[in-house]
Amino acid sequence: KVYPEKTAKRRAKHLNVHQAGKSDCGVKSNIKSIPGVMTIRGCAYAGSKGVVWGPIKDMVHISHGPVGCGQYSWGSRRNYYVGTTGIDSFVTLQFTSDFQEKDIVFGGDKKLDKILDEIQELFPLNNGITIQSECPVGLIGDDIEAVSRAKSKEYGGKTIVPVRCEGFRGVSQSLGHHIANDAVRDWIFGHIEAEGKPKFEPTPYDVAIIGDYNIGGDAWSSRILLEEMGLRVIAQWSGDGSLAELEATPKAKLNILHCYRSM
Repeated sequence: KVYPEKTAKRRAKHLNVHQAGKSDCGVKSNIKSIPGVMTIRGCAYAGSKGVVWGPIKDMVHISHGPVGCGQYSWGSRRNYYVGTTGIDSFVTLQFTSDFQEKDIVFGGDKKLDKILDEIQELFPLNNGITIQSECPVGLIGDDIEAVSRAKSKEYGGKTIVPVRCEGFRGVSQSLGHHIANDAVRDWIFGHIEAEGKPKFEPTPYDVAIIGDYNIGGDAWSSRILLEEMGLRVIAQWSGDGSLAELEATPKAKLNILHCYRSM
């Protein structure tokens, strides 16, 4: 009764009474997120930033858009990792471009350019940066790919990954997983290894743990068992994972898949 008319109409089918003899109660769910309206389940941004990319520890992940999404998704999962925060690990830090109304009107590319420079100055030991798009970025059509390519070239070939994971793109966070993994394929795999990086030396026993986010340290348990069997774990996706492990994954002899829905 307290809902405004427009909201009440939109949400009328979210709750209903099941009647005896009917196959269902007519509840309508599994619909796309509405930009600016909080949902009771994850969106595409949540799937990309919160699940797939966020746990990769040696990269900085920017929540590109208004501050709310970044704040809401900050530190909500126990993705354990080994490292020193601000030096070689950035999982528990929150980076946001803090979109304002003027950024919606005039575009946020200049702000993104500036925040990338600030990250490079404040955290020079980061091994890469991802740009996790929130709803407004897709609605106004900012060219985050062009910014990423330009800044990567400016920084001597640094890995900068634009991720088109605007929340409204899918009906749940699952599409965000898909978009994030496509970004790994398109922006990480197949790139020429940078000068000065240690060359990867394969063995016949190389495996990758795919789709385990080290919630409470469970990926470590799997890793211990596999290594005691005589296998070499060359990558964890993406709990306690790193950019170098992402790059090494195509060289694994076997991918061991934990969570199919997310990876």
